[in-house]
Order: sequence, then structure tokens, then C-alpha cells
Amino acid sequence: MSAGFTWRDGERLIRFGPGVSGEAARLVEEAGFRGYALLSTERALARPPPGLGEGAAEVLEVPYGRVDEVSAELFDAAGGRSLVALGGGRVIDVAKALAGSRDGGRCAAIPTTLSGAPMTPFHRTPAGVGGARRVRPALVVADPELMTSQPPRMMAGSAMNALAHAMESLYTPLANPVSELAALRAASLIALGLPVAASRSEDLGLASILAGYAVGSTGLALHHAVCQTIVRVAGTPHAETNAVMLPHFARLMADRAPRELGALARALGDPAGDPASAAGPISELAARSGHTRLSTLGVTEEQLPQIADAAQGHHGIGLTPQPPDRDELLRVLRDAL
Repeated sequence: MSAGFTWRDGERLIRFGPGVSGEAARLVEEAGFRGYALLSTERALARPPPGLGEGAAEVLEVPYGRVDEVSAELFDAAGGRSLVALGGGRVIDVAKALAGSRDGGRCAAIPTTLSGAPMTPFHRTPAGVGGARRVRPALVVADPELMTSQPPRMMAGSAMNALAHAMESLYTPLANPVSELAALRAASLIALGLPVAASRSEDLGLASILAGYAVGSTGLALHHAVCQTIVRVAGTPHAETNAVMLPHFARLMADRAPRELGALARALGDPAGDPASAAGPISELAARSGHTRLSTLGVTEEQLPQIADAAQGHHGIGLTPQPPDRDELLRVLRDAL
């Protein structure tokens, strides 16, 4: 793994390895991105890959907010340019949204978190813009040292989002042997790498890429349906919300998808592969984010019925084996509060 790899997957190119962010400017140019708009954040722009800013016709800081609203806000400033995203999932999703709103629009992603956004076609579209399509980045420059550059607790939350991608990809209707192999490898890398993150950045970076690939192939299910709803209703941070809820949904799915949760348990270190045991190591890993309850993220008891109602309309519910009804989902949310 120390040498990294180059992966051609359909229309996209993934370049992974320690230090490959130093090649970003060249890779972006070789991929046909010239005169691009660079979308990023203050944190990422403090130490950008060399030459990346110089190649940009426009540098746009992506504010905090909903992807559909932020992408609409940046629509005119981005113009008809190709997009290069240097940042986490929100920044990359905004770049995907803007690229998908232009005929032939393309984007590249240089992730600074363990988000699966570089590998998926999932994103909202700009508010008020008709005919937008969903896209995935045509170029991914994945440097594990950059991907694990967040403060430790935030990085742990991001890793839990990646683990959630791995778990959910195991049991949607589009689950398949290829995505399963990628997902289980990702889970084992997170279980090994997160406790000693400083020395295992390659493991965590690769886990993010594999888990993102898996869920991008299979689609999202119950866990993300509910977490995305919590974020919208309560304004909680995305990664930490995933960290809090993942053990609860692992417990819920143990009886609904026993073969898949048993395989996940083995990947996380249980040689017996007991489906019910997967939630234990997930809880231990998730606690590294600094949050184990929704209440510490600002969610209130009064918001839970609204979350349960709104989540029922998410398409991911229908991609879940034996999806819970409103009352069962409300019980899960109360257990997590």
C-alpha cells in the first residue's frame, strides 16, 4: 500500500496514496480541468496542495449549510467552469451539485476528511435549478494523510460515517459480492486503524474509498435516511450524528439481516460472527467522536416525533429489509437520546 495505486473505474480516475496531494495540480490539468473554480474551506485553503490555487480561475469558500441552498448561492459565481473540490463531504457535494446543473459539467475531488462523497453519485441539486443531474467526481485525488487531517474527534466521527456506508451497503436490494468485499474490507480497516489513527492513516483513507465505492454501488438505507433527517430537523453535525446512531441501527438490523451483520461482526473482530455482537465494537469506535447521545448534539425529546415522521418519507427506508414503522423508529431515537 505504501506506493498507492491508480484505479480507472468507468469515467473516473482514482489516485490513492501517501503524498499524492502533491500531484493534484498535475492530475487536475491532465484530466482536462483548466480555468476551474476551486471550492474549499478556510481550513483546507490554509495548506492547499502546491499549485492547485494557482491553476484556479476562481476560488470560492463553501459556507456551512444545506447543499441545495449553498450550491444555489454559489451558482453564478461558479459560472460555467469545471469544479475542483478541496474539502470534506459538504464541499464535494456542492461541487457535484454545481457540475450536475451544467450540460457536460464535471468535477474533481481532493478529500480532506473520510467522507464517502468523492466516490458516490449522491447529492442534492441546487435549489431552483431545473433539470440537474447527479454526478460523481471524474477525478479523485485521495491522500490518506490529508483525509485524516481533522482533529481526532472529528476524524473519528468521519470514520463512523464511512463505517455506516460499509454497513448499509451489505443489505440493500443492490448489494452484490463486489460491494460486499469492499465494504467488509473497509470495516476491518476502520476497526484496526481508528484506535491508532496517527499511525494508520493509509488504512483509514483506503477504508473511506472502499466504503464509499460500496455504498455508491448499492444505495443508502435506513441509517442514512434517519441521520440525514436528524441533521435537517435538528441542525446536528453530519459525522457525529452518524457516530451516535450507528450502534443503534446495528442492533436493529441484527435480526433483519443476520448474515450481513454476522459478516460485519467478523470484520470487526468477532471470530464467531454473531450478528448481535457487531454493535459492541461499533459503540466503542463511535465513542471516539466524543458523542454517544443525540442530546449532546442538541437534539430534544420534542423533535423526535418530527424526525420519525419525516424519515418515513426517505427513499432509503424502502431499501431496508423489514423497515421499521414509525413507532419502532421512535423507540430507537428515544434510546439514542
